[in-house]
Amino acid sequence: MTHFTSNNNDANAMNPITEDDIANYLANTPDFFERHAQLLAQVQLTSPHGNRAVSLQERQAEMLREKIKALEHRLMDMMRHGTENVVIADRLQRWTTGLLTTRDPRSLPYRIAVDLQSLFLVPQTAIKVWDCGSEYLNEAYAQWVSDDVKALATSLTSPYCGLNSGFEASSWLPEPQAAMSIALIPLRPGPESPAFGLLVLASPDAQRFNAEMGTDFLERIAELASGALSRLRP
Repeated sequence: MTHFTSNNNDANAMNPITEDDIANYLANTPDFFERHAQLLAQVQLTSPHGNRAVSLQERQAEMLREKIKALEHRLMDMMRHGTENVVIADRLQRWTTGLLTTRDPRSLPYRIAVDLQSLFLVPQTAIKVWDCGSEYLNEAYAQWVSDDVKALATSLTSPYCGLNSGFEASSWLPEPQAAMSIALIPLRPGPESPAFGLLVLASPDAQRFNAEMGTDFLERIAELASGALSRLRP
């Protein structure tokens, strides 16, 4: 049997046993409650679900139930996110299929914007492409792009997501005044290349496109769109 012993009562008075000492003792003496099993039934704790006293075993059972409930919530969240990811992957595949099956390069920019709007429920979309071949210069997407917009697109190393603070590119949208949040997605042939286009997504919801959201998905959109639109370049 293990005992607390002391050869110096004065030392005990100067250094009384603390709660940490007791906790360390119990943590390092796993057989304590085997020798004092009756304490398990005698120890009374306050229940977090009221002021009633409960036994140590009951409190442990409550803690276990709380852990199980927390794990159930995490599992439900994982299942929900998994379902959402499947839906997004399916929509992305359908969007990509649309790009691959579009035979006329002239209609590709329109297809990119329209399918993004319908498949991903984006309220407004717009796209502009510059440095196109001469046969495409009369298309709406190849006209009226200022040098400032071109410079902005090239300066973006990743899609911009946030409030629409009067970006010139928002004027391309059907209803610019309704664009509270906006995503600006540069289109370029390679990571270090100048942009040759800009894709705009917009929403009346100020939080739909925000600075805290990840841009990995939008970057994949940019890569696929850029690859498809390379057919328009000379």
